Amino acid sequence: MSTKSIARIALSLALLSGAGVSLSACNTVHGAGQDVSSIGHNVSRGANATQDAIQRNTDASTH
Repeated sequence: MSTKSIARIALSLALLSGAGVSLSACNTVHGAGQDVSSIGHNVSRGANATQDAIQRNTDASTH
């Protein structure tokens, strides 16, 4: 094998490895984004439930 062939193979492997890492990172970031979004929705639901409970208890005590 010539030096040019080895260099091409090495470059091809490096590019394919880089592409693989990039694609797996996209899935990881996408998954992390979904997790953060889910946590945000759960916090909002909890806050709304707490606000509703406070409102019900406050209204019940004044009537």
